[in-house]
Amino acid sequence: MTLTTRLDGKRILLTQADDFMGPALGEVFTRLGATVIADTRPLAGDAAAPAAMVAAAGRVDVLIVHLAQPAPSTPAVDVTDAEWRSVFAHLVDPMPRLVAAVLPQMLARRAGRILLMGSAGALRGQKRTATYSAARGAQLAYVQSVGLELAPQGIQFNAIAQNFVDNPTYYGSAVQANPRFQERLQREVPLGRLVSAEEDALFAAYLCSDAAACFVGQVFPVSGGWALK
Repeated sequence: MTLTTRLDGKRILLTQADDFMGPALGEVFTRLGATVIADTRPLAGDAAAPAAMVAAAGRVDVLIVHLAQPAPSTPAVDVTDAEWRSVFAHLVDPMPRLVAAVLPQMLARRAGRILLMGSAGALRGQKRTATYSAARGAQLAYVQSVGLELAPQGIQFNAIAQNFVDNPTYYGSAVQANPRFQERLQREVPLGRLVSAEEDALFAAYLCSDAAACFVGQVFPVSGGWALK
């Protein structure tokens, strides 16, 4: 850790803070000097919840759009409207509401950071992940578009697209203990292991720091090389 990547004085709003990468992000951001507003309220299906979350947080220097749910593994022929709506309700719908709620204060200061914790599943095709990959792809397209719009206003909006990162939502202890999963790691991930939660969170912290002021609407794969194969 260097002084240039510290987060002293920054107020960071972290959504869905109790699962996925939430605990690791909260711990690392706090260690680097940030005040973390770790909000755990559900956002899916409640159009008013994102604005209420931002209002309760007060000043927000950095918004971490951190949304997750277990990925369905439904063949495309069996995907129902209910599954499609549910996945988008969890992963996509809260995002523009959160961004719209936090932007007025950031635009007034002409400063701010927004970081999406997204998925590399949107960068590389996988079987039986139609709804999940589509939702994650929508997230990344939104970041790339809105990031261009906000950059002249002093606000950076970027995304981490991760896969094969150690976290309880997607790679719990039972999954990691399965020999078939370990074989898959060796076969599909050039790194040969999961990216640690600490490694992922430290990179997120860098993107939220003053040292990373030059990135505009960019998507950074964090997947141990999986997204590049």
